[in-house]
Amino acid sequence: MFTGLVEAVGKVIRLESTGEQANLLLEIPFANELALGDSVAINGCCLTVSHLSGSQVSFNLLAQTLRVTALGNLTTGSAINLERAMAVGDRFGGHFVQGHIDSIGRIIQIQANGQDHIVEVSLPPETHQLCIDKGSLTIDGISLTIADLKADSAVFWITPHTWLHTHLHAAQIGQTVNLEVDLLAKYVEKLLAARLQKI
Repeated sequence: MFTGLVEAVGKVIRLESTGEQANLLLEIPFANELALGDSVAINGCCLTVSHLSGSQVSFNLLAQTLRVTALGNLTTGSAINLERAMAVGDRFGGHFVQGHIDSIGRIIQIQANGQDHIVEVSLPPETHQLCIDKGSLTIDGISLTIADLKADSAVFWITPHTWLHTHLHAAQIGQTVNLEVDLLAKYVEKLLAARLQKI
């Protein structure tokens, strides 16, 4: 379980195909605090540490992970958002984030607005229907509040801190991003669907 508050920004060393799967090698600032088997959210996707060597950390990407996330689009040098799993007793500043990606969106606007930035992300229909104005949506592991929900996209106002301390400052229009919908919205949708089937 994660909070959507990015701890650090790392860098992709390489993404190596191993048939239908892949191996992702990253440079991580807090690598010396990790152990084999630890969970780390990589652009919002919960992955397990498979190998450690100094500041370099490896993760195995399953075929399913490559199908449902944007991790397969990473290239050498790409900046990535990092968050370790929640620790008991820590403050909880974001929202409940599982690290299970629901869909992939695309950045369609990046615009400076004073000290802030406006970022607009396209939303697939199945994700859009679970979003509300001022609700939470995780974009590449960042817990963000929807400022404006449009017909097929969401607009976010990014504070200077979030802009500088996540990979957003290096993001580009057209870039694919991982989307995770608020857990509560998914439960409500399932409960309502089950109730409607009984009517």
